[in-house]
Amino acid sequence: MSKNNELVDDLVAKLKRRQLVGSSTVAQATLKLLIVVISKNNWTTCNQLVTLVKSVGRRLVQANPTELAVGNIIRRVLHVIREEFREAESIASHMDQNETHSAPLTTSSSMYNLLGETGSTPAEKNVQYPSSLRSNIIQEIREIKDELENIYENIKNQASLQIHSNEIIMTVGRSKTVEEFLKMAAVKRKFQVLVAESAPSYSGQEMALELSKAGIETTVIPDSAVFAVMSRVNKVILGTHAVLANGGLVAISGTHMMAAAAKHHSIPVVVCTGLYKLSPLYPYDEDSFNVTFNPDSVLGFEEGDLIEKVTVTNPYYDYVSPDFVNLFITNQGGHPPSYLYRLIVENYDPNDHTFDL
Repeated sequence: MSKNNELVDDLVAKLKRRQLVGSSTVAQATLKLLIVVISKNNWTTCNQLVTLVKSVGRRLVQANPTELAVGNIIRRVLHVIREEFREAESIASHMDQNETHSAPLTTSSSMYNLLGETGSTPAEKNVQYPSSLRSNIIQEIREIKDELENIYENIKNQASLQIHSNEIIMTVGRSKTVEEFLKMAAVKRKFQVLVAESAPSYSGQEMALELSKAGIETTVIPDSAVFAVMSRVNKVILGTHAVLANGGLVAISGTHMMAAAAKHHSIPVVVCTGLYKLSPLYPYDEDSFNVTFNPDSVLGFEEGDLIEKVTVTNPYYDYVSPDFVNLFITNQGGHPPSYLYRLIVENYDPNDHTFDL
């Protein structure tokens, strides 16, 4: 257990210090840790395992609340655990009914015992479940890990259906998912890309460089020019840091401005994202999902007297309303914002939307 604690402490420290950032990176690190935690700890009931995973998840989420992918992965794993225990309970109930003809074990009593609701162990109530339950859960988690590793492949394969020849595409900043999406589209289509530079990080310049290396005609534009050139654009393709339950986005600063300009000009907005970024949380307080960086890159100390007269904030993310999004391209296909609630139901258990015990 001490070794497990060391691994948890190490990941918590990296999240707090922002040594580990980015949805994909933190999601994979979280899955790797959970595999060890579930494999090495002793547990016999669903409640015991759920409590263990939630306790780890709570620490990770509190370490960096803006990395929503951590909580999403914890919830996905909890959903897998509950499903595997339900299946094991069904098998155990069926076996008991076959073995005890005179007094068959009811489904409800068997389930409550297996899920740990009564506080009794399976042995105490003669409830048996497959000895492979632990390995089944680990295998399901590994499948989630494989899903993460194939995210880009599954999303970019839909590129040729969304981008047509001679179109002008606009995007903002640098998103690995969007980058792979556009590169795949360029294999069969010839189009132009306008990239907003996303000051003060200027990650859009990096994006433009990578796209140009792939032979895509790319132009970098200042953020202030987005509205002016939007009328020439055929489609806006965006990446995102997280997708909230209402279909809203937590995306790099500048995304809201671009999405609003697109809506004004009736330009479709397409968001490329893996389902692991889909969170069951609602934006009751939009600022709680943001993080502010050093304002020196916006207004440096060399400005002298001006610094004392103004307050400068440098938010890293924007909240984008679902009204600005037309389509989500995920690793499981394309979905409108109104369909996201179905994906949340399929991937998360309502009991796990928060980590309160």
